[in-house]
Amino acid sequence: MIPLVQATGLHVHYGASHVLHGVGLRIDTGESVGLLGRNGMGKTTLIRSIMGHISPTQGQIAIRGKNGLRAPHQVARLGIAYVPEGRGIFPNLNVRENLLVAARPSYVGRRDWTYDRILQTFPRLKERLGHGGQQLSGGEQQMLAIGRALMTNPDVLILDEATEGLAPLIIAEIWRIIHAIRETGVATLIVDRNYRKVLAHTDRCVVLEKGAVVEEQDSAELSRQPALLARYLGV
Repeated sequence: MIPLVQATGLHVHYGASHVLHGVGLRIDTGESVGLLGRNGMGKTTLIRSIMGHISPTQGQIAIRGKNGLRAPHQVARLGIAYVPEGRGIFPNLNVRENLLVAARPSYVGRRDWTYDRILQTFPRLKERLGHGGQQLSGGEQQMLAIGRALMTNPDVLILDEATEGLAPLIIAEIWRIIHAIRETGVATLIVDRNYRKVLAHTDRCVVLEKGAVVEEQDSAELSRQPALLARYLGV
């Protein structure tokens, strides 16, 4: 089976700073992968490289077996959706407009995630349809960002710090939604500071340390290794 995402031997530099050191990452159809590591270890850089926002200085990224994709729109059209840290919603558009502007069929023409289904999944958004993006709470903005990504009917959903800075009740709701998305068969790549939640909602985890992969294990197995988690995550 061809992976949906296959990164091999990635090296990334920011000027003279060498950020990623030969990193590899694979995401298969329907698989949920966690990306763990302390702050500044290269997680967001890896994601931005996959999405085409950063050009690696060495290595390859293949989306559905296609190499050489450089533009973010090419990656998106192949079924990869990205919810960035900071959310990136359109503040001058209301909730309805934010959702509909992203609506399109999947890579193979499916429309599983319709506007109505998004509102069923995110009932809070249904109550805010006329509100501008800037009028929403942080939690509502995060729900909108995830809902907008799903409107593209992706095969892979990448979530970078989906619960950062949110209230506990909203955090619980976001994890409920992530679980529901996973149950539909959409593959996910999840970055979050709550490593326990990441381990509980993924099949496999990759751990980065100083821009290199130091561990890759089944999430259930990794959760039973507190000494290793303490070594690389400081927990």
